[in-house]
Amino acid sequence: MPLHPNILLNSSQPTSMPKILSLLAALCTLPAAAQPKLHAVPVQLAGKKAFSLQVPLGYELAVAAQGLERPRFFAKSPDGRLFVTDMHNREDNTAGRVLILSDWDETTHRFRTVVPFLTHLHNPNQIAFHTQGGKTTLYVAETDRLRVFDYLPGSLRPADAGRVIARFPAHGLNYKYGGWHLTRSLAIHHNKLYVSIGSSCNACLEKESLRACIVEMNLDGSGQRVYATGLRNAVGLQWVDQQLWATNMGRDGIGPDQPQDVLTTVRENGYYGWPYLYQYRQRMMPDKSFADSIKSQAPPVEKPGLVGFAAHSAPLGVAYFRSFADTLLDRHLLVALHGSNMVSRHRGNEVVMVRGRDRYVPILTGFLQGNTEAQRYGRPCDVLQWTDHAFLVSDDKSGVIYYVWKK
Repeated sequence: MPLHPNILLNSSQPTSMPKILSLLAALCTLPAAAQPKLHAVPVQLAGKKAFSLQVPLGYELAVAAQGLERPRFFAKSPDGRLFVTDMHNREDNTAGRVLILSDWDETTHRFRTVVPFLTHLHNPNQIAFHTQGGKTTLYVAETDRLRVFDYLPGSLRPADAGRVIARFPAHGLNYKYGGWHLTRSLAIHHNKLYVSIGSSCNACLEKESLRACIVEMNLDGSGQRVYATGLRNAVGLQWVDQQLWATNMGRDGIGPDQPQDVLTTVRENGYYGWPYLYQYRQRMMPDKSFADSIKSQAPPVEKPGLVGFAAHSAPLGVAYFRSFADTLLDRHLLVALHGSNMVSRHRGNEVVMVRGRDRYVPILTGFLQGNTEAQRYGRPCDVLQWTDHAFLVSDDKSGVIYYVWKK
């Protein structure tokens, strides 16, 4: 199906964009012989049935931490410690935490200590550290606000009570208004903050300006402006050199295969389709539910994103590996596919490596081993390169942090 006749495809790009895309596309393309072969590694979580996960040959996997509630996104502090957000459960709550995982045991490949750094948070999804002029600050993104704290190396508590520097729409999943998308994702680049704010609905015309968008602001919260729009739920944000990447989830209710979920580059003032259009097989397709609204309201849309994942895969965290000891993963993008809420669809539930346009292969898989929720042993949320030979994956279903390393 071609584009709607009243939809314009925005071909304007920064001058560096073609070079960036061609470079990343080349780096993300492996010859057929390099297709990773996987092997099974047994996993035994406390008090649960044993199962196996699959990783590439030459890699091993260990449970680095377990017994957490809903671990989401990682952040490595300037003093080399691992922080992770913990959202408590899938409902709206103020029981979220930021945890420190420490006392690494190289023999067992486990963190021996888990310490709450912040508690009583409103669905904390992501945090970010920033150091300037010898001072480090910690940014914490919650559903309704963005706070900044002073950070002291080695500390087990924030150095101050924190300052609210931005407010966001607060009705999300399970709110009385019937909306959803309560997570706020966060990235810092060139002394600017970037926060993604999901839509209030599955498919609608928003009444609030800070919805289905990415906002940009100064480090103190001033100068807030909408950076990009039409992103229904961009949960993963990652700057790679001078380019912002985002994962984005398509709407429900059209069918089992459309729209695709997306990994895309994001540019200033770009519009990415929602709610009028969606991506499918490298085309931007009109949403028939909004056929009468397209002519007057839809701005020029950006080109399709680099990867269209299978519909309802739910891509979340994205990481770009640098100086990794194995060329299989070095200079490649890895994406955590959280998986569909409908287990029978068998979509997502794995960590994949991007190989090129609409091409990706599993790197950590085996979380879903049947057609029922009881047979889903985890849901990957975030990926973090930890060393030059190891990476971490968070699982917010079973409350686990996995450690995967090249032998």
